[in-house]
Amino acid sequence: MSASRITLRRAGAVTALTAASVLLAAGAASAHVTVHPESYAKGATDGVLTFRVPNEEDHAYTSKVQVFLPTDHPVLGVLVHPGDGWSAKVTTTKLKTPVKTDDGTITEAASEITFTGGKIEPGQYEDFNVAFGELPEDTDQLVFKTLQTYSDGKVVRWIEQPASGDDEPDNPAPSLKLTADDASPAAAPAKAAATTTAKASDSTARELGIAGLVVGALGLAAAAFALLRGRSSARP
Repeated sequence: MSASRITLRRAGAVTALTAASVLLAAGAASAHVTVHPESYAKGATDGVLTFRVPNEEDHAYTSKVQVFLPTDHPVLGVLVHPGDGWSAKVTTTKLKTPVKTDDGTITEAASEITFTGGKIEPGQYEDFNVAFGELPEDTDQLVFKTLQTYSDGKVVRWIEQPASGDDEPDNPAPSLKLTADDASPAAAPAKAAATTTAKASDSTARELGIAGLVVGALGLAAAAFALLRGRSSARP
C-alpha cells in the first residue's frame, strides 16, 4: 500500500473520530431539561408548552419530574396532559398581586406540576405537555425551575439561570423568551399565509396588467389594419 493511501486512511480515521467526539459532546451538552417552543409573544393565549426531559443516567430511570412555575409573573389557565403511564398533580398558590383579565380578577395560579408514575429509561426522553390560557405581558422571560428524580434516589436540580453574557451553567433551568411582537409559533402560520396572499395578489395584478397591455396592443394593431384596408379599398 502506498504512503499516500495510508496517509489518506489515517486522515479519514482522525476525521471520523473527531466528528464522533463532536457529536457526543453536543449530545452531552444538550441533554438537559428544555421547554419548547423557545419563545412566545407576550400575552399569548391558548398555547402549549412542552417540557422535554431526557434521562442522563446509565443505570437508573427517571421516576418523577417537578416543574415549578413562576408566580411573580404567573401563567394562567394551566392544564396538563401527562403521557402514558404518568399522572400529574397541579399545585396552585395565592398570588401576591392579583391579575385582572377580561374574565375577571385571578387570585390563584399554578405554582408546581408534579409528574409521577411513569418511567424514562436510560437513553430515552419524555415530553410533558402543559396548555395555558394566557402568558404574562410584564416580563421578557419565564424560568421554570425543574427537579428530576431518578429511581436510585438521585435528584438533579435544573434551577440555574445564567447571568447576561455568561456561559450556560451546568444545570440550566428551562427558560421561555417572551417577545414584544407576534414572533410566537401561533403567529407564524398567519404571517406566512399573509405573505403568501400578498405575493399571490401582487402576481395576479402583474399578470392582469400584462394581459391588458397585450389586449391593448392587439386592439391597436387591428385598428391600424382596418384603417389601411379601408384606404386600400377606397383607391380607384
